[in-house]
Order: sequence, then C-alpha cells, then structure tokens
Amino acid sequence: MSGHLAVVGIGPGDARWLTLEAQAALEAAEALYGYGPYLDRVPARPGQARHASDNREEMHRAADALGHAAQGARVAVVSGGDPGVFAMAAAICEAIENGPPPWRALDVTIIPGISAMLAVAARAGAPLGHDFCALSLSDNLKSWDVIERRLEAAADAGFVIAFYNPVSRARPWQLASAFERLRRRLPGTTPVIFGRAVGRVEETVTVTSLDVADAATADMATLVIVGSRATRVIARPGRPLVYTPRAATEASA
Repeated sequence: MSGHLAVVGIGPGDARWLTLEAQAALEAAEALYGYGPYLDRVPARPGQARHASDNREEMHRAADALGHAAQGARVAVVSGGDPGVFAMAAAICEAIENGPPPWRALDVTIIPGISAMLAVAARAGAPLGHDFCALSLSDNLKSWDVIERRLEAAADAGFVIAFYNPVSRARPWQLASAFERLRRRLPGTTPVIFGRAVGRVEETVTVTSLDVADAATADMATLVIVGSRATRVIARPGRPLVYTPRAATEASA
C-alpha cells in the first residue's frame, strides 16, 4: 500500500473559508501533523491521530509526516492560511529534496487555502488591486540586511507590501524599523492596514497612515499591508475602503 501526504491550507481561521477539497483531505487522513494552534482549529475525528509540534519545528514536522506517509498511511500536514505562502509546503518540498529516495515516490498533494493577506485585503477593500508583494519580517531564516534591501526595493518599485511575521516576542523591533525605513521613501499619507486575527472571533481591522502607524498595534496574529503611492482611501461611514487602482501611472510606479 502506497502512502499519501496532503499539505492542507486551512485559511485564516473561519470555517467558512475552508475549501471543500481541504475539508475532504482532513477527513480522509489517518493522521494530522501541524503547529498546535492550527491543529486546534480542525475538529477531532474518531481514530485519527494528531501530532502537534512547536512553530519553529517545521523541518522536523515535515520529516515526521513524510516518514509516516512512507509507511503507507494517509497523512495530512495542517498549515494556516495557504501552505505555499511562508508555510509548510516549502518545508515539505525541502525535506523531500534532502530526504531518502522513498519520499520522492510518495503521492503528495498541496491543497491551497486563503492566505492572511487576501483575507485582510478583502476586509479593507482592494489594496492588492495592482502589483504587490509579500515580505516576511522574520529574520530567523534570512538576515535583517536582506529584509531591508527587499523592503526598499519594493517601496521604490511601487509595490503594495503585505508583511507577514511583523513582530515576535524575541524581536519586537522589526515592524517599527520597517516603518521607519519606509517613511524615508513613501509619503506619510500612504495607507497602512492592520488586520489582526481576521476570520476569528477576536478579529480587528484598522486603517491608518504611514506617518502615524504604530508598530505596537501588531503582534504575531497580525497581517500588515502598506500601500503604494497609488493606493487610495475612500472615506465613508464606518471603516473606509482602501484600494489600489488597477491602472498604473508613471508617477506612482
């Protein structure tokens, strides 16, 4: 019997945002592997084993899940948001590349989910309506110098930027430093969106501007979107609409 490994994106938290394909893969799995809080979002099923691990144990998690699947089991690796965006799909691929030959023969399926930047953008309007990029502010796997260079290049090129991993307990300074660097390159009126726990009960979405954006507003459950020079804010009752026009102009590029 050949095993099967599914890497399943469960979205940002709301069960309504779980795709039918993802739900079917979770139900069919004999064993689930994942970061503990993500596994907690998946309903327990009789006879289904659950293997929780810490957030920084991605490669160990990938190896354990692949080893289990190689024994002939149907295994699902649970990933928040989309598994291909700063998440477990890349870890699984890396483990396969560097692992034993049987892992390459496994039937592996990557099942997409709604990424946090898409969920936050939908709540705010359409800030990703034109060219954009995603940048992790974590320097666990790359240096802060690399992050700064990419941050400046993205701002100068006219990209809207979605920040993943904006702060952490060990490094609470990253987002404030990123904002300060962006203020040297973008107008103070550039829209900034803080989306915390979008899709969950504790959801908050705040729209502000770069000149007054407070990094202390964010935590690891927050996705931050910084607009480009072209991004606009439409004042209206309640929360404003933020969007980036689909047509680029030379001045905003």
